[in-house]
Amino acid sequence: MTKPTTGPFTKTPGWLDWYAGPSKPRFVLPANAVDAHCHVFGPGADFPYAPERKYTPCDASWQQLFALRDHLGFHKNVIVQATCHGADNRALVDALQRAEGRARGVATVKRSVTDAELQALHAAGVRGVRFNFVKRLVDFTPKDELMEIAARIAPLGWHVVIYFEAVDLPELWDFFTALPTTVVVDHMGRPDVTKPVDGPEFGLFLKFMREHDNVWSKVSCPERLSVAGPRALDGEQAAYRDVVPFARKVVETFPDRVLWGTDWPHPNLKDHMPDDGLLVNFIPHIAVTAELQRKLLVDNPNRLYWPEESR
Repeated sequence: MTKPTTGPFTKTPGWLDWYAGPSKPRFVLPANAVDAHCHVFGPGADFPYAPERKYTPCDASWQQLFALRDHLGFHKNVIVQATCHGADNRALVDALQRAEGRARGVATVKRSVTDAELQALHAAGVRGVRFNFVKRLVDFTPKDELMEIAARIAPLGWHVVIYFEAVDLPELWDFFTALPTTVVVDHMGRPDVTKPVDGPEFGLFLKFMREHDNVWSKVSCPERLSVAGPRALDGEQAAYRDVVPFARKVVETFPDRVLWGTDWPHPNLKDHMPDDGLLVNFIPHIAVTAELQRKLLVDNPNRLYWPEESR
């Protein structure tokens, strides 16, 4: 892969560039596997970053994303609108249109979006909207505005992706459970993996999924959650091993409502930038049978994002 660039914008100091030399995974992905969480950034010269953004990434183009897709062995991508682009979905739409049907998108929209604009996003391949509740990344959007957006996208068959941190789930519970669509949680709600997997905090997240069968979860981003880090102690252990019990619990408890993605190009990381090949090798540690791997990587994402091909 080509090296990342910053284009006409200056990257946020201290944040790492994505890793341009990913290893070839040992784990061979099943046919028609989907990377169900990744991004494109700019390039800033073509698709400027939002003035209100809280970080500036290095550029990460659709060409570089699709090169990674092929290198890792995925067949399709789900491209999620990045907060640094705000509600300007042009970079996302451009990537979808270049994917030749092999990508779907999750957009960010405002209350002012028109029905015609929603239809145009749908035609491009968008199938969901993202609501971000991580305060260090975005400014607060009133919940009544978000609920109005959810009601408008429901007839399109879209879903809502929610990004939050585990400690905030109690105060967000009522809002999340009132959403009129399928709800997909990013990265298991960012659990604190230093706490017990059977403790009350993660137990609340499992209860959230157990009591609401419209709730799905991405079991992704161990590099953001781990304290142990990427080093495996021996060849039989996973990198980011402290995240394994949490992700495996979700996969085995809710096998028909889980997704996985690389999170490439891994924005706003400071400590280390993951090798995406190593992230793929994490998968068989959390989905330990061929059946669970197929559900996680093939059946579930295709059913959610390409339902016309799954009938």
